Amino acid sequence: LVLSFPYSNDGYAQVFGGETAECVCQGLQDIFEYIGGVPEELVFDNATGVGRKIHDKVMETELFSRFRAHYGFRIRFCNPKSGWEKGNVENKVGTIRRNIFVPIPHYHDMISYNKQLLDEHLKKAAEMHYKKGEVIEDLFEEDKRHFSSLPAKRFNVCRYDEFKCDGYGKICMEGKHFYSTRPENHGEKVWVGIRAHFIEILNPDGTILVRHKREYGDARTDTSDYSTTLEVLSRNSGAWRNSGVRADASEILRDYLDSLPKPELKAGLRLLNEVAHEYGYEASLKAMEMAVKNGNVNKSDVTVLAARITGYGIETPPKNGPNLSIYDELFIYGQNTLSREVHAS
Repeated sequence: LVLSFPYSNDGYAQVFGGETAECVCQGLQDIFEYIGGVPEELVFDNATGVGRKIHDKVMETELFSRFRAHYGFRIRFCNPKSGWEKGNVENKVGTIRRNIFVPIPHYHDMISYNKQLLDEHLKKAAEMHYKKGEVIEDLFEEDKRHFSSLPAKRFNVCRYDEFKCDGYGKICMEGKHFYSTRPENHGEKVWVGIRAHFIEILNPDGTILVRHKREYGDARTDTSDYSTTLEVLSRNSGAWRNSGVRADASEILRDYLDSLPKPELKAGLRLLNEVAHEYGYEASLKAMEMAVKNGNVNKSDVTVLAARITGYGIETPPKNGPNLSIYDELFIYGQNTLSREVHAS
């Protein structure tokens, strides 16, 4: 997604897995927040996720229509075979491709990479305008004077839809991308929040059951989060040997749980489930593994370890706290000594 400002020739880019309404809205929202305002009018070219122009009538997608109403900007669509209407943005796309995407960049997290991309415009903004002889950044200040203010509340860039789970408790999007809910949802309907980067399976009360990274492309994908099976395993430990949780567990944790008799295995899985509810699936597995290494598997140890993993980290030393020597005086020398010290001060 490229957003170009013809007057100043400044421009911004964001990358996504597809050309959906969620991607367009998320990209525009991130750019609006970065530049601190909303342009009065956007002219779109090749915007599948926005809508289509049929003769003189624009048919917007529902999500984009709500997004546009929230931010209060007007839109126009370029006419087919009318290059003079979109020359600036097409040139901007070419410039960004040559300067940022050659060689092809590699990244681990698309959201973090998009944040870096927003700062890439600073290099170009420091240059002189090819025609006006002024710094692009200075010209962009004139652009900004025509912006509308950002709304007080952030728009929720999410489309909600209802899906029916298959026999394994999974939903299927676009006929090829499968996402797990929980096994007991087989044959049931669930509500799903569809975002640019994530898919959120919702509980009946609207809270998030599980969040998956959203998949794009024509290849079939099958995404599972086995935290949703812990609840079942804590009641039916007999399924442990063939479970996805066992496959996710480290060798140390897997061997430990494999060695337990059935009652203790059930208690161990129940502990994993309880900790996962509070600190997350990955943290619960890691904390349980560390407790096994320490030779002391109990609820207190596992919970504290999970809290440290999700908090300031296992390897991070604790910060210096207050001086507690006065309590030492109390416990070692008794109340009388403490009273004398307090009165003396």
